[in-house]
Amino acid sequence: MVSEQQFKAELQNGRMIESVDEMTDGYLDALKTILTVSGDTELMSAPAYYDQSLNAPSLNARTSCVSVIQDELGHGHIAYRLLEDLGVDREELIYGREPHEWRNTYGFDQPIENFAELVTAHGLFDRAGIVLLGDIHENTSYAPWKRALTKVSKEEQFHLRHGETWMRRLARKNDKTRRKLQEAVDWMFPIAIEWFGLPDDKKRHDDQLEYRIKGMSNDELRQAWMDSTVPLCDELGIDIPAHYDEESEEYVLEYDLPVAYDEENKEWLFDEPISWSDVIDRWRSRGPANEKYVNMIQSGKVEPAA
Repeated sequence: MVSEQQFKAELQNGRMIESVDEMTDGYLDALKTILTVSGDTELMSAPAYYDQSLNAPSLNARTSCVSVIQDELGHGHIAYRLLEDLGVDREELIYGREPHEWRNTYGFDQPIENFAELVTAHGLFDRAGIVLLGDIHENTSYAPWKRALTKVSKEEQFHLRHGETWMRRLARKNDKTRRKLQEAVDWMFPIAIEWFGLPDDKKRHDDQLEYRIKGMSNDELRQAWMDSTVPLCDELGIDIPAHYDEESEEYVLEYDLPVAYDEENKEWLFDEPISWSDVIDRWRSRGPANEKYVNMIQSGKVEPAA
């Protein structure tokens, strides 16, 4: 039996894991955690996207939006299927938990209330998913997930292209659609910044990196997301609280993380700094649409006739 230190060293040197029998308890726990967050986030995006998909301005747009939802359901299924292989009860995960027990990212606990918000979610939130899962696809030591993400990565690129295409259309159509787009970015951009978790200097340990379940740190992932998001917003003439810093040669925020968020008005209070403990409390309390979205998912369970 290898030591935990030796096991981690082997993983860093390229060892791939195929089954539970090859895992230490620490590896198994870390893998379950990240797969649960991934599965919950993918599944919760479906009800979040549903209502406004029906309000798409054309049949082609509606078809694309519904295709995105179908993909997200499939991606959630993949994560839950992998969790089943790790000894987790998929039925319990989907139907046995209370809404506040779900582990999806905070962005999908928010109500998406118009078509501009929907396509901005595709352009910003799905981009965050691509950054996270793309890193896992490239670097993970868990071979079954690496193989499964080949399909997921291709479909997420479609979601992103759909979002970017419609963001460009709304930015250029007229003042009203451009204003709607700006309002959507105003609250979604900072949520996506938070998406990647605590700054590296605030994390006491990162088992997911040490076990090579993922390859990039939170700050590296955040920067990778800004590398493509900030230029897009600049291209569209959409204001965001971030810019490229020539001296550091990276994108930087124009506010100090973290800050308070007014859920009711979807407004970030940049002049009200808070602690990361406050942010974690907000995440754990879930957002205003959490219960609605979980109920939409769980209402789909059909009990077989006696």
